[in-house]
Amino acid sequence: PPVTPLVTPLGRTRAPEPKLSADVMMPAPSGGAMARTTERVICIGASTGGTEALREVLEALPADSPGIVIVQHMPESFTAAFARRLDSLCEMTVREARDGDTVLRGQVLIAPGNRHMLLQRSGARYLVAVKEGPLVSRHRPSVDVLFRSAAHCAGGNAVGVIMTGMGDDGATGMREMKQAGAFTVAQDEESCVVFGMPKEAIARGGVDKVVGLSSIPREILRHDRS
Repeated sequence: PPVTPLVTPLGRTRAPEPKLSADVMMPAPSGGAMARTTERVICIGASTGGTEALREVLEALPADSPGIVIVQHMPESFTAAFARRLDSLCEMTVREARDGDTVLRGQVLIAPGNRHMLLQRSGARYLVAVKEGPLVSRHRPSVDVLFRSAAHCAGGNAVGVIMTGMGDDGATGMREMKQAGAFTVAQDEESCVVFGMPKEAIARGGVDKVVGLSSIPREILRHDRS
């Protein structure tokens, strides 16, 4: 959509900030990801309506579910409290991510507000990097950044889930995940508060399966065993 020019206090206009891609954080995948390991990693992105949608998904998962990393668009002063609330409701352990945290089975890591979160790999284990950086797809944290990093280092070990939200953050990254061998899922229009991010991911060819919110936990667990 067109962007309205910004007006300064003196009445002059200046060009809007450019919409940056995940290229500013890391290059696009250019080849195959690292070889598969025995562990899955689940990458989830959400925005408007995502707090309650994530609660429903995580509450349905057992304590031994594969490790999950989440980007939920949210101000930095709210992500820690959000993680604590989910931790009190879910069988999995949920907390705000710290730089260098290992992705563990039975644990959910939520990107801190105003920081990008990237998936990395060291040998057979996954960990997260929490970094400063410019807005990507007009967001920080950005789903595109997380998904691209998963395409780089996890490939077919990953499952990508894109959920309710406005805009297109995550659509390009999800396509890159699918091209790298990951299984990708989008929340359907009927169960979304805003069918923006999933719609864009579907339109760009990055989605293997479209399901209702209540079916997302089943897809996560099904591909953990595949």
